[in-house]
Amino acid sequence: MKGTNPFAFKFNTMALVLIPVAVGINYVGKLFASVLKLPLWLDSVGTILAAMLAGPWIGAITGLINNIIYGLTIDPGSAFYAITSVAIGLTAGILAYMGWTKNWTLAFLMGLVVALVAAIVSTPINILLWGGQTGNIWGDLVFAAIIARDLPLLLASFTGELVVDLIDKVATVLVSYIIYRSLPKRFLIAFNNENKTEKF
Repeated sequence: MKGTNPFAFKFNTMALVLIPVAVGINYVGKLFASVLKLPLWLDSVGTILAAMLAGPWIGAITGLINNIIYGLTIDPGSAFYAITSVAIGLTAGILAYMGWTKNWTLAFLMGLVVALVAAIVSTPINILLWGGQTGNIWGDLVFAAIIARDLPLLLASFTGELVVDLIDKVATVLVSYIIYRSLPKRFLIAFNNENKTEKF
């Protein structure tokens, strides 16, 4: 992809196969976290992996489809966060195009950026739907503590969301990175990604 437009829409056979697989990874991760009542979401591994492999648009489509399916089958509220998943896919795809999959340090920084973007996009949704709460035990504890100090709702909601996203999205990006780097080079070449990574 080096030297090409990162926003070029490349919907080929590999991408067609990748999207449902990535959606399945997302779905299982979120269901796993929900059943075990983990203080994380684990719902973006497939989105970020798809973005690393096939670019921002495929990552965004994966995230969008996943939230719609999960919203229709398990948690209706999940559908409202489809825009967050789209933002995550776009961000991860752009950063991957820029070479942020070259080493662990950059992958960690990608996780921080993705977390910040996710928190910024999710905060208004949390305020509109849930009065600012995140629906996550850790995030809601932070939210309640800030509200108890009579600080602004926006600050409380954003901080609560960011606390969870920092843990969740950094872990998610690193898991996606491990999977990405373990794939055979010929598989990466099929997505025109052979120039985006270097040896460990």
